[in-house]
Amino acid sequence: MDPIEIKPNIFWIGVNDTSTQFFEGIWPIKDEGISYNSYLINDQKKALIEICKDNTTNDFLKQLQATINPPVVDYIILNHMEPDHSGALEEILRLCPNAQLICTERARAMLKGFFGIEQNIHVITDGEFLPLGNCQLQFFSTPNVHWPETMMTYETNHQVLFSCDGFGGYGKLDQGIFDDNCENLPFYEQESLRYFSNIVASFSKPTLSAIEKLKPLPISVVAPSHGLIWRRNPKQIIEYYQRWAEYSRTPAEPSITLLHGSMYGNTDRLMPALQEGLAATGIKVKSFDVVTTHFSYLLPSLWTQQGVLIGAPTYEGRIFP
Repeated sequence: MDPIEIKPNIFWIGVNDTSTQFFEGIWPIKDEGISYNSYLINDQKKALIEICKDNTTNDFLKQLQATINPPVVDYIILNHMEPDHSGALEEILRLCPNAQLICTERARAMLKGFFGIEQNIHVITDGEFLPLGNCQLQFFSTPNVHWPETMMTYETNHQVLFSCDGFGGYGKLDQGIFDDNCENLPFYEQESLRYFSNIVASFSKPTLSAIEKLKPLPISVVAPSHGLIWRRNPKQIIEYYQRWAEYSRTPAEPSITLLHGSMYGNTDRLMPALQEGLAATGIKVKSFDVVTTHFSYLLPSLWTQQGVLIGAPTYEGRIFP
């Protein structure tokens, strides 16, 4: 896809990853893909916000060069040091030799550990501003959403929140990058829940703290590092994340996840009767065959539903593994 203007002087220059089969080596994305959303602010000062994983470096460089002459980049904003965000950094620095790296204190230590970089780094303080001309950035430390060094970046004049892994989701962006022009919004909403339950759910408390910190900000666009950019209803994805994170401390939905597996088909033959009985009570049920379904796809249901039923044969005296 070509670079796309989000707001005046603010461009999406992201790339899709369709070659990685398991995100973080665990979560299947072979069919769904994932986007690495990078953003360029082309103002009096030029700021690059986020980059990409190393396997998409060439595509990313084409996006960058289609928007700007790389050596004029003044700042590279490193919201997060995980390799899907920083993998292309050494190549980018060769093209942008004068760019100053903007990050948190913990990220500075990671820059040294990951890349041996110790020079031309500016460590932000929480709430610090960086004027670029007509645009101005403000930085908010959001530790453990979902690494300790993570921050979010906010453009104050156009009210764009570059939210890093917060409010992100799986799914490549090939039919539109915005919530109001994608062809299948329910797919991206479901993949946001799967992303949350797979990766962010363990960090629900820090996520809620980050949402509370951001509450005073007027937000017209939520621009995460993965998945859709939310501009028609930016509050929607924040509200989703808040509700999902609150399930870590409050009851989830009054429905049931039915997990079942079978060695020779006998347990499977019981499942229709069980589902029929549950349906007669009015309880909603989502059923998964664990033999054929990766646990990545089970977690969204387990996270959002109160009840769990397991239908399993015994295996060598124990529950079906």
